[in-house]
Amino acid sequence: MVEITEGVTFDTIAREWRCKWSEEGSKASLAAAQKALNSIISELKAVDGVKRVDRVVCGGCLDFKIVTSLGADKFGEWESASFAPETSFLKELKAIDGVTSVETQTYTLMEM
Repeated sequence: MVEITEGVTFDTIAREWRCKWSEEGSKASLAAAQKALNSIISELKAVDGVKRVDRVVCGGCLDFKIVTSLGADKFGEWESASFAPETSFLKELKAIDGVTSVETQTYTLMEM
């Protein structure tokens, strides 16, 4: 377990990939984003140390997010590998009509 400061510990680090999708075309951009995820999900789940992969979709704010959680002791290895398959997945998201604001974020998680 890693301690950030007194009383603030974590054992998991997550990498989030996110974008905004459009309701146009019967939500075609959301369907395409899911298809892109489906094409890499096996590779993502096979990353050494992955605890879980979560997909978050918000129909109100039009968010599509993928959160990959790894044990804190394994995260550095994935980071050294440039979070593969991040580059190809984000490139595919950016090419989808209606997808905007493609971003990434890294943060810690701790079950309370």
